[in-house]
Amino acid sequence: MRFMTARAEKRAKPAPNARSRRSRRWSRRQIAVVAGAGMLLVASGASWWLERSGAIAAAEHAATERFYAFTARCGLAVEDVQVEGRARTSRQAILNALAIGRGTPILALDPVEAKRRLESLAWVRNASVERRLPDALYIRLVERQPLAFWQRDGKLVLVDRDGVVVPSDHLDRFGNLIVLVGADAPQAGGALIDMLASEPELAAHVAAAVRVGGRRWTLHLDDGVDVALPEEGADAAWHRLASLERSDGILERAIDRVDMRLPGRLVVHETPSEPAKTAPKKGRQSGRTT
Repeated sequence: MRFMTARAEKRAKPAPNARSRRSRRWSRRQIAVVAGAGMLLVASGASWWLERSGAIAAAEHAATERFYAFTARCGLAVEDVQVEGRARTSRQAILNALAIGRGTPILALDPVEAKRRLESLAWVRNASVERRLPDALYIRLVERQPLAFWQRDGKLVLVDRDGVVVPSDHLDRFGNLIVLVGADAPQAGGALIDMLASEPELAAHVAAAVRVGGRRWTLHLDDGVDVALPEEGADAAWHRLASLERSDGILERAIDRVDMRLPGRLVVHETPSEPAKTAPKKGRQSGRTT
């Protein structure tokens, strides 16, 4: 009986319990999670495709353009452009740089980008742009001031006080400017011009200035005299030369060079005199006879 009972117990099927029911519920949850993940993947893939194809950017751009067009119809459109400080920059160059015309939506213009474009023009040093709603732009320019000609690679170019080359096809308009020579001459030219201007009568005779060794200047006057200024105390030497010219007319003498490089000294080099011509000797001259 005990044996039979044991076999019967061995063959008996276990009744379903709560654990197996929980396993079946977990499987449904897994299916839901997988389905949700699949939907997310599909959505992400669609978003990636739209972004790569440019559809999103195109839609945003189109919406922005429609908005600006709507504001223009409401009266927020450019009708007047006021420019202050313009002397050498043409009005058309300004409009071209801003890429605007009458009726352009004023809100579509970015003042920061407009400032950058204006400052890319040859003569514009600084610019500011202000929207004056509903329909006006106010632009203030600070233009570059021609300082001198710079001899570069055997050619003359125009430079401003900052040492920036200003492209110009009409250099003859600036014929009264001096010529600077030397690699760093444009950068040092502003201080030189200020020093020369302190003695305007003498400065009017300076035709060119050569930068020597990046340390000092040698001036070429219009009468052919060279003036070697010292490395230090150039302004004092310049005033001293002007004083001597006023009192003694030193530059009107037969000289070709004034050396002021030594402190407290002035060395004048006289112009070599031409040798006297020898009168021909009397009598037969040597030569070919015929």
